[in-house]
Amino acid sequence: MAYENETSTQVNEETKVFEEPSSEEHVLAGFWMRLWAYLIDLLVVTSLNGIVLTPALAFTDLSEWGWGIYTLGGLLTAVISFGYFTVMTKVYRQTIGKMIIGVKVLSEKKELTWRDVIIREVFGRYIHQSIFITNILYLIVAFHPLKKGLHDYFADTFVVLEPRKKHAVKTENI
Repeated sequence: MAYENETSTQVNEETKVFEEPSSEEHVLAGFWMRLWAYLIDLLVVTSLNGIVLTPALAFTDLSEWGWGIYTLGGLLTAVISFGYFTVMTKVYRQTIGKMIIGVKVLSEKKELTWRDVIIREVFGRYIHQSIFITNILYLIVAFHPLKKGLHDYFADTFVVLEPRKKHAVKTENI
């Protein structure tokens, strides 16, 4: 009897060693994995904004500067948020939430370029977050066979599970 999990491609019958996929094979990260990573990232971004902006806005009158409905505090919050997602994705191919959950962003091309990351993380997130109802567009990931959201299509990216460590189980225990 062969046992398999999401990341296994071969199973050794004697010791039940789950092999990692080869470097060319990737298991796509689904909606729930990506959602949990995003929720963790929201905690990180909220914390960063609190650490950086609360002292700056408390001791200055920057929060009162604005143009209509837009304030300098709101602009700085957006810069920190988009900056976090953009820089982390370009440098590590992951945000902290993705690192914890074990997923990463790959490009359909060889390399993840700054252009790809800016399109995905800035323009894609802006479209999703500009109006509350557009957040529902994230559900495309749940129902699409390639687990891609609109922002993935715009930037030619996809999100995959990181290879898991091998686990050996003795046959007599099963």
